[in-house]
Amino acid sequence: MEICKRPQAQKPQPPPAPPSPPKPPKKPVSFSLHGESWEDEYNWMSQLNDKVAMRHMDVYMEQEEKYTEAVMSDTERLQSKLQSEIASRLAAELATPPLRWGPWLYYRRVEEGKQYTVLCRRLAKLNEEFISNKSPSSGFDFTSGKKIEQKLLDYNQEAERFGGYAYEELSEVSPDHRYLAYTMYDKDNDYFKLSVRDLNFGSLCSKPQADRVSNIAWAKDGQALLYVVTDNKKRPFRIYCSMIGSNEEDVLILEEPQENVHLSVRHTKDFQYLTVNVFSTQSSKVYLINAADPLSGLTLVWECEPNTHCIVEHHQGYLYLFTDAAMQGQPVDHHYLLRSPVTSSCIPRNWENVFANDQLLTIEDVDFCHSHLLLIVKDRQKYGLYSVSLPLSNDKVGGHLQEFNLQKLPFPDHVSQIFPGPNYDFNSSTMRFTITSPVMPDAVVDYDLLSGQWTIVQQQNLLYERTRVLYGSASSTSNSRIPNNLSENSAADESTWNDLSEYYACDEYEVPSYDGALIPLTILYSRHRKTNGENPGLLHGHGAYGEVLDKRWRNEMKSLLDRGWVIAYADVRGGGGGGRKWYHDGRRTKKLNSVKDYICCAKFLIEREVVQEAKLAGCGYSAGGFLVASAINYCPDLFRAAVLKVPFLDPTHTLLLPILPLTPDDYEEFGYPGDIEDFRSIRECSPYDNIRKDALYPAILVTSSFNTRFGVWEAAKWVARVREYSIYDPSRPVILNLTTDIVEENRYLQSKEAAMETAFLIKMVDS
Repeated sequence: MEICKRPQAQKPQPPPAPPSPPKPPKKPVSFSLHGESWEDEYNWMSQLNDKVAMRHMDVYMEQEEKYTEAVMSDTERLQSKLQSEIASRLAAELATPPLRWGPWLYYRRVEEGKQYTVLCRRLAKLNEEFISNKSPSSGFDFTSGKKIEQKLLDYNQEAERFGGYAYEELSEVSPDHRYLAYTMYDKDNDYFKLSVRDLNFGSLCSKPQADRVSNIAWAKDGQALLYVVTDNKKRPFRIYCSMIGSNEEDVLILEEPQENVHLSVRHTKDFQYLTVNVFSTQSSKVYLINAADPLSGLTLVWECEPNTHCIVEHHQGYLYLFTDAAMQGQPVDHHYLLRSPVTSSCIPRNWENVFANDQLLTIEDVDFCHSHLLLIVKDRQKYGLYSVSLPLSNDKVGGHLQEFNLQKLPFPDHVSQIFPGPNYDFNSSTMRFTITSPVMPDAVVDYDLLSGQWTIVQQQNLLYERTRVLYGSASSTSNSRIPNNLSENSAADESTWNDLSEYYACDEYEVPSYDGALIPLTILYSRHRKTNGENPGLLHGHGAYGEVLDKRWRNEMKSLLDRGWVIAYADVRGGGGGGRKWYHDGRRTKKLNSVKDYICCAKFLIEREVVQEAKLAGCGYSAGGFLVASAINYCPDLFRAAVLKVPFLDPTHTLLLPILPLTPDDYEEFGYPGDIEDFRSIRECSPYDNIRKDALYPAILVTSSFNTRFGVWEAAKWVARVREYSIYDPSRPVILNLTTDIVEENRYLQSKEAAMETAFLIKMVDS
């Protein structure tokens, strides 16, 4: 008799069968143009007015949702951990830094338990010593017996007006601080609605209240408001003037019936003039309106070729024009600054160069106050911030920038961009701006142009999980004196910046593209986790609309960096930062340059053993998704995974038969289908039309939203066709993740979506 029986070893359970991807129905539709014919078997997905097609689409979207959940089901614990990591790093500011304008400090703050912010202000003179960035509302006016804060607009209450959702696009306080004009997104009607609130009483004004508003500008010291409305295709085509408090109808100032003309309006920094920009495919024009009498008519002050940047400012009797228009009929590769007396009667108006042309030191942006001109410049690839005293002496105008009495603000290494702040107070010599870097959280800086003193008013400190509080005498840092010339004197005290370069390295390269063009490539990695040829990597790209690739530090990327990933950024042609020619060399018929630049940067990472050969992933947002998807079509074996966020994937049908409104910028970027050369380029680069048959594609996560400019059907069509054409490999799934909300307005959704994308990359590349 057996007293003890050895237990039988249990057989390991076989892993569950991988989920099967959905297969939507195919209903081919034929198209032809310029002698070329093709079929689109998934065209039915974009037929919004076909009820049967939309029912099929709803079923298909549910299948995609279940498939994505099944593919990612084994990462639930990882996603939860990542979401906790990412959420813990989200900037925990309870308020924006107070911004002074006249006697007031304006700021936004978050109330406990509320989703949206509250716009507030307080008088700067009351208990000034207690004013802090962290809690600008703190304090009590014992003389009046009242709390010192005034609530101007509670966006939680606005959410109740707009169906539980509050997304603001424009917000402008009148120059007399009496009114607030703002536009809120009406999700049901898909447009922005204008409202004006009386800040003395907190009530909404009876007028103006307008729909489809794209621009606003105050005039007549706050007694009048100009606003631009769009047509049904979202083209800004009418400008109205509304007299606040008047019962009279709003006056139509300008209307452009032609479909290729777009309007915008803005006020100069001193509120003395309004400028109206009229852009078309034939020209760019700027008109001037006297803000004291907005109904007095428009005066043409500038006209040039189309697709140019034209901003007009006013300072002590001179108009200043910042533009990249051609000079004497010759195209230029950079912006420059002109000026002309307001009283000039010449037709056309005479403009003079403020600074002589300098190929090495280019002006990226400008800002004005009553005493100074602020210049954001780039010396080769290095950013700088310089100030010039105003008014300019006539004997210096036209001279080289180095000849002016310049003040320079010292920066830490690897600054990727500088953004001017709102700087509403024209009479203040303190200007605010934000500097970004791949190895440093964004720093909001106040710069006193008279004294040369600068203060970091807000910057997240990830090392101590806190945020700097540097407003008020009790908590301000010791300021650094700015050298009074252009030479490289003392560097900024690095201890004043929350710099992470001790832990994360940032390397910068110039990668030769297929035609010899040198493509800037920025590489970020953990100093403690880098091993040659063994690290997984993620390559970001954009390369469109002349926009600078966003290389700022992102807290969600820390989860990848700390797991040994390399994060890289390819500044391909078509993007910004390299001059006008750099942009034009990556658009329309030259769009393929962007794709080839990106591929060359990907190969560089592998050949230099920065990234392991089988562990490279790509990432692109919107037009960047177009870039990455096109690169995958050309070299599917180069990437192990990709994340495409609300991507533009079907330019042929979107540009030829637009369902959602497009802008002239979209056609100038990707081409006009009616032009045969543009059409051929569109077809050559189109991600949807060039999917490789019988090729092994990487694992791909495509995110899309019902609120995106590019319809969700683009992502759905592309995903379906990739699965159909490519070799099926369950270890390389192509999944579609849909969201119904605008993620940027919800911190929880931000961390949740980032956690899913990060978990997808780790599972597909690094597991």
